[in-house]
Amino acid sequence: MDLAASFDSQFSALAPFVFYLVVGAIVFIETGLLFGFFLPGDSILFSAGLVAASHGNINILLLVSIIVAAAFFGDQVGFVIGRVVGRPYLDKRQSPRMKRMIARSERFYEQTGWWAVIAARFFPWLRTFVPPIAGASMMNYYKFLSANIIGALLWGAGITLAGYYAATIPWVKTFSYAIAAFFIIASIASGLANYLRHRPQRRNKS
Repeated sequence: MDLAASFDSQFSALAPFVFYLVVGAIVFIETGLLFGFFLPGDSILFSAGLVAASHGNINILLLVSIIVAAAFFGDQVGFVIGRVVGRPYLDKRQSPRMKRMIARSERFYEQTGWWAVIAARFFPWLRTFVPPIAGASMMNYYKFLSANIIGALLWGAGITLAGYYAATIPWVKTFSYAIAAFFIIASIASGLANYLRHRPQRRNKS
């Protein structure tokens, strides 16, 4: 978390209102806008927690609420962009290869998308691109919504609180990674199970 420590020193000089605004904006941009893929969201959250722990004028509950809300609405915006902009663009592509890719993507998000949306929260880049791809792949909106809520809570609150308690409870540093590992493994297992279940159908078609 060396990168988090560098953000800690930069954030410490900000007034509380500016601090909340900057952190919330960074989280929203990284999760909701494609050009924000390069932002180091994990380090930002951990650093924000460190700052809240060391400065009594930062309310940790308010900070977590802002981060979770920014993460949630960021993914919602990404999903809408994919559905409204990405899907019409893909539908214009008439090549057989593109149609096969779209069909595979739709099957993936139908079968494994719920887990994938949550697991992607813990991967840089993926958490930016998965929501618009889910939207373009016509993932069921309510499945995405529930995964988005859970992912925003686990990632946003989990890593921020890990930073907040890291100074006093050493083992909490691994808390967010344990959450990430569970959903990553669950996502892989779900995808593998769906692949094996549908493999006989693929063989029959061939």
